[in-house]
Amino acid sequence: MSNLQIGLAISGAIILIGLLIHGSWTSRKSVPRQAEPLVSSQELDALGVNHGHGSGPIDPNGSPTSFNEEFLAAQNNYGTLGLDALNQGAISGVKTARPLMMDALIDVLTLIELEAPVSGEAALQAFPQSRRVGTKIFAVEGLNAETGEWEHLRTGQRYSAFQSGVQLANRGGALNEIEFSEFVMKTQTFADHFNATPEFPDMIEVIARARELDQFATQHDAQLSFTIKTQDSAWSPGYVHQHAAHVGFTAGSIAGRMVIPSDIAGSPPLLSLIYDSRAALADDPSLAAINEISLLLDVTHVPRTQAPFPLMCQLAQQLASEMDGVVTDDNGQPLNESSMQIINRDLEQLYTALEQRDLAAGSSQARRLFS
Repeated sequence: MSNLQIGLAISGAIILIGLLIHGSWTSRKSVPRQAEPLVSSQELDALGVNHGHGSGPIDPNGSPTSFNEEFLAAQNNYGTLGLDALNQGAISGVKTARPLMMDALIDVLTLIELEAPVSGEAALQAFPQSRRVGTKIFAVEGLNAETGEWEHLRTGQRYSAFQSGVQLANRGGALNEIEFSEFVMKTQTFADHFNATPEFPDMIEVIARARELDQFATQHDAQLSFTIKTQDSAWSPGYVHQHAAHVGFTAGSIAGRMVIPSDIAGSPPLLSLIYDSRAALADDPSLAAINEISLLLDVTHVPRTQAPFPLMCQLAQQLASEMDGVVTDDNGQPLNESSMQIINRDLEQLYTALEQRDLAAGSSQARRLFS
């Protein structure tokens, strides 16, 4: 065999090997990244890590890192953006949210006076089947004859008066004339069961209030989202879940959604993480490809004292770093710390405007108005 033939054979072999390597690399690249195997309890014991108590990520020093500690770290990274959550006690202990009662600030209320107290059972039986007026919730509260407090209708109680109400506005728009008329009819039907005469407000004044409140709400509503896009291989749902859980997210009630729950019982989550629900419901999730995830913050639903935006910034950057992704806005433009600080300044002005209107972010009134 001549030198030329040997050279051609070697060149062909090199090209063939290169093609095989490239094909293998392309095949591996097309497979979504998978979650890392979990460390077994025996391996943790071998490392000397106490895994019997607590929960959360494990730091390099071998001690569990609580969500509160990561939250405080986020505040240290971004400074006191808003009120100091630690000084306000926003992340210590579990608090109970107040029940959502009607409020003249955002509801139109009608008093129904009674000649004699009636039972809660009778009131509930007289309540209309439909609890809606258009896109608004219709409600009736009773004045407890024993406590003298307004409350949701309950069995086993007696009420000396009622008040019906409907929201002036929500994200569906302002209360209109048709909805107000329906509210009057429902209230009158309820009152007729007790031979009572409701005291209705003037419709023109109510509609004017509703439109003014709706205009304020439209100008001060805010729902922020960051997108984290993959820079290399796609992610599998398991890969996303593992990294999201590491920074404090838990599985949500909807496929493709994870949340960081509030420490206030009954309150909406601090943040949500969203990805393609079709990937979460795939027959073989390991082959489902996810190219981006979103972090969402419903600003008006989370108290300012919990500093959700600094937490959102910290978690977005941490996830992007660990998952080899990049943080962008809704338009696909990369976000850096300077951009996040600009957004935060705008949020501070929004928080202040809401508080001046007695609609502080996270309050029951704000959550109802911006829903």
